[in-house]
Amino acid sequence: MNLSQKILKGNITALGKGITLIESTLKEDQEKAQNLLSECLPKSGNSIRIGITGVPGVGKSTFIETFGKLLTRQQKKVAVLAIDPTSERTKGSILGDKSRMLSLSTEKNTFIRPSPSGGTLGGVANKTRESIILCEAAGFEIILIETVGVGQSETTVNNLVDFFLLLMLAGAGDELQGIKRGIMEIADSLVITKADGDNIKNAKIAAAEYKRALHLFPPMENGWIPQVRTCSALENKGITEILEIINQFNSQMLSNKWKTKNRADQNNYWLHFKIKEELGSKKYNSLLDSGKIKLLEKELEKGKNINQLIQSL
Repeated sequence: MNLSQKILKGNITALGKGITLIESTLKEDQEKAQNLLSECLPKSGNSIRIGITGVPGVGKSTFIETFGKLLTRQQKKVAVLAIDPTSERTKGSILGDKSRMLSLSTEKNTFIRPSPSGGTLGGVANKTRESIILCEAAGFEIILIETVGVGQSETTVNNLVDFFLLLMLAGAGDELQGIKRGIMEIADSLVITKADGDNIKNAKIAAAEYKRALHLFPPMENGWIPQVRTCSALENKGITEILEIINQFNSQMLSNKWKTKNRADQNNYWLHFKIKEELGSKKYNSLLDSGKIKLLEKELEKGKNINQLIQSL
């Protein structure tokens, strides 16, 4: 049984090996990685992809652990792709998310994979998109992507997920300003964390201020009205309500066919992004002018692998 067959059967060890393969920069691994992706691609796409971001210290890992355990209690298979910042000096990453989510990591239906950002902006790792494909092929129904938490450039993760959750702190000196307008405008839900003890009142005040601020933003193209909530992951309060919001969002986006359209738009985004990254702006503009990129987009709609399409150029 080869690696892709093991992944399709839900083998966690094989999934980990598969992600290691696609993250490899060795030339001999790259062809194997593309073949693996092509074999897994037809079995991917059947999940809810949730991006979770917020400033360092907001409690992303604690929230994900509590939220993930709620999902596993409902017999859901949950994959967590946690992105750790890479040091500019040593090029290393701590990759400590598994130890921060110790309780969740022991759950039967979970897979936690920390990956280094590798200096990639946008709060995601260079191969996060490909990792999502493998996790979905392995049967994971909910993919949680924990971003680096670097601020405004986090907006890139929006091109990977269905639902974008922004975690905020009350009383941190950034009410109304938030983590800049750009990231607030694309959030499907804002959650004020650590709403426990003496901080409950501050959290409620912050939530009210964010609700008022969101009314100033233009309506979302998909018809969704962003929700603001408070929660305490430590005391397990407000977590169920957040899941209800996500389920409501998913149902609405399926019924109005936005989810399908959004996934197709995201694929096109990554096609254009990868061509620019790997072939340069001059080649990209040439392909754009000749209409070649439109042909590639049509191939993408048929379920072709982005990286192999680029290799064919």
